[in-house]
Amino acid sequence: MKWRTIIYVILLVNLTVVKALPQSYREMEEKLSIGQHFSQLQENNFKAIAMIMFAQYVQGGTFGKAVKMAEDITDLAKRCAAANRDNTDCLEPLDRILLNTICQEEDLPKFTDCCAKKDPERHDCFLSLKNSSGDISPFERPNVEAACKNHSQHQHSLMGYFIYEVSLRHPFLYAPTILSAAIRYDEMMKNCCRNAEDPTHNLEECFQKQAPKVVKPIKEDSLRQEHTCGILNKFGERTLKALKLAQISQKFPKADFVTVNKLVMDIANMHEDCCRGDMLDCMHDGEKILHYVCTNQDIISSKIKKCCEKPLLQRSECIVKAENDNKPADLSPHIREFIEDKEICECFAQEKDRHLARFLYEYSRRHPEFSAQMLLRIGKEYEDLLKECCKTGCPADCCSRGEEELKKHIYETESVMKTSCDLYKEKGDYYFQNELLMSFTKKMPQLTSAELIKFTQQMTTIASKCCQLSQDKLLPCAEENLDLVLGEICRRHLTNPINPGVCHCCSSSYALRRPCMGKLETDESYVPLSLTPGLFTFHDDLCTTEEDKLQHKKQEMLINLIKYKPQITQEQLSSVTVAFTAMREQCCKEENHEACFVKEGPELIKRSEKMLTA
Repeated sequence: MKWRTIIYVILLVNLTVVKALPQSYREMEEKLSIGQHFSQLQENNFKAIAMIMFAQYVQGGTFGKAVKMAEDITDLAKRCAAANRDNTDCLEPLDRILLNTICQEEDLPKFTDCCAKKDPERHDCFLSLKNSSGDISPFERPNVEAACKNHSQHQHSLMGYFIYEVSLRHPFLYAPTILSAAIRYDEMMKNCCRNAEDPTHNLEECFQKQAPKVVKPIKEDSLRQEHTCGILNKFGERTLKALKLAQISQKFPKADFVTVNKLVMDIANMHEDCCRGDMLDCMHDGEKILHYVCTNQDIISSKIKKCCEKPLLQRSECIVKAENDNKPADLSPHIREFIEDKEICECFAQEKDRHLARFLYEYSRRHPEFSAQMLLRIGKEYEDLLKECCKTGCPADCCSRGEEELKKHIYETESVMKTSCDLYKEKGDYYFQNELLMSFTKKMPQLTSAELIKFTQQMTTIASKCCQLSQDKLLPCAEENLDLVLGEICRRHLTNPINPGVCHCCSSSYALRRPCMGKLETDESYVPLSLTPGLFTFHDDLCTTEEDKLQHKKQEMLINLIKYKPQITQEQLSSVTVAFTAMREQCCKEENHEACFVKEGPELIKRSEKMLTA
């Protein structure tokens, strides 16, 4: 069967890759051999997933190279499934066979050092080379007429190429997400190209409206999956389990501790497989979790019935986005037993992690209005409180004092979010982002202008989304979305260190990462930029009528100004801004904009220097 036909077959069966697995597979705990994987998935599904895996590992390769390697490993799997089960190659774990296949290929010099290592070091080396920073050229948007023509003539191969391109650019994205995106892409092409010959049908408008439905879930899921792997890799399994415990307890407050704890363990194990790149085990783990949740709805949640009726690939996303279940009617508002019980120190000493987990579970299910990160901070404060109080002879009195500290922390966190939202409502998008730019350029002057603008734009988008919500929704929305941005900054720091302050915040504590970043001040180790002729340049593009482009240019100048003078005061900045605005208005009225900027620009720089040294 041709490769393009295989891709199409997968789409025709609605990509139910994992659902097709027999019950015996779902219940098996040991890893399957390559032949067993092949038998359970069948050739079409096995080959498509193999291609995704190769595209994600070999980002410097080509579509043809990924297809060839997928065909080679599928041929081996077919032989292993048929007769050669005792062959040495057939007994190797699938991820090792995958890397062996890559290392046997020629013209892939990027992987020479990794291939020289032995597993598990080789596997870790390959994972470290996965690049989602955007260095790979963006997916070029084709001419809409040409795209429709290509779709009508080469629909099957076009879909295979789409799957490859998405896998290439999102190396941490799980296979079910990629295959779901392929369905949405195919639907968009069919919807928009159906009336391509009709002169009244606006193809461009159709694609502009429908493209976000394809692209946005890919970007969001990829970011969240990479973020989760970053937490696991940097802070370990215990932190990830605590985070999932808080999130699941909030979403399923009626579920008992045993049920929630089982889900936490299963989800943590799934992420370990997924983050290791074990795609098939990752999918198998996810299907088992969905099966358990949907067959135990009565004890888990009343809000997921419709989700569990959806096709498998849509089920997980639906459950994640489902609203939190209602709290049990008989749930007491407080958990006094964790403060007043005379046996708390004994429980803490004998079963520390279980005692802390029960506290976090009970506290989280009562407080859906808190962010998961804040709940982790509360859990950490409770742990520190017990460590201190259990040393004394009167833990109850000591714990009561600690309770006041807990209330103080909650108030401070809510105040930070309220202050930020008040500022956003006062300033609006552009000026709020400028405030963030001034703050983060001082904290992280080593970042490029493009990076600073990107990160602060993401934060501004969070403010626009979350600050309009009610008080009980504000904190989870703001801090959990902000956590994704801070995670991206920390991953950037791992690949290219920023400064000691950022290093401390990214390394010391996951729960305290946001408050730590907030407390960072001007980086004193930074050597300011020199005033070279090219640092501030003024051209006729400042007279553009396109507001977005003008604002971008002004923000780049603001960043350079702060990098040149990190200790700039608000008064000095206001003076320079007024002078710049006056010059721009003057030159944009002149007939020859460029000549005016050539003359007035250097004069503005001289006046600004005096303002900054005054």
